[in-house]
Formats: sequence, C-alpha cells, structure tokens
Amino acid sequence: MAMRMHIDVVSAEELIFSGQAEQLHISGSEGSLGIFPRHTPLLTCIRPGLLRIVLPHGKEEDFFVSTGFLEVQPHVVTVLADTVIRSNELDQLAARAASDIEQAPLKSTLDQELQLNIALIRTLEQIRKLTAKKK
Repeated sequence: MAMRMHIDVVSAEELIFSGQAEQLHISGSEGSLGIFPRHTPLLTCIRPGLLRIVLPHGKEEDFFVSTGFLEVQPHVVTVLADTVIRSNELDQLAARAASDIEQAPLKSTLDQELQLNIALIRTLEQIRKLTAKKK
C-alpha cells in the first residue's frame, strides 16, 4: 500500500479539496515542487500555475492556483491560494483571459491581472499536454 498524506486546498472563498493523496505538484517561489508523504516541513509562497494532486490508485486532479502559500507537515499539506479553479472550469476562463490579453495595450511591464491571465492559459496548456501523453 502506497503512503498517503492529507491535503487541503483552500481559496479565499471556500475549501476546494480535502482528502488523501500520494503526491502534490505545484510551482513554489523558487521553482517546481513535488511533495510526497513525510516531506520535510516547509512553508513557502506559491506562484500562479498548475496544482496537480495524485490521488490513490493513480487518479489525478488538476487545478489552477493563483498566488498564496503552501504549508507542508509530514502527513498534512495545506495550499492557501487567493484563487483556485478546477481544471474542468478552465476552458471558459482561459477564453476570457485570452480576450483580455489581446485587448490590453502593449506595456513594458504587465499588470498583475494580465500576468494572472497568462498563467491561467499556460496552466490549461500544461493540463492538455499531460492529458494527451496519458492517452
């Protein structure tokens, strides 16, 4: 039997996911993180992007997360993000984000909303690539 850990994913509005998992993958402030049961305790900022949770029996759940924090304890992992969106809700949001990006005036520095929209689209592309590899 594979080892498991409890994961809670919380947005500013609600608890999005709570359950047992074998792995968690997320973008931290210093790069990509893979979290497994009994991971060393950690508290770090997260960057907008893909949150992938590997459930028991190899099933996976994908989410888009905005900025926030990741807390890792040996058997409990908590993701606190301003925004959490399940992968099945991303298509419509990505279309709106792409439209916003096209309409935005060109700037040398992008504002936060535009950067978040770009991260959302990249996350959807990542999910599609990972799903295509499994088929």
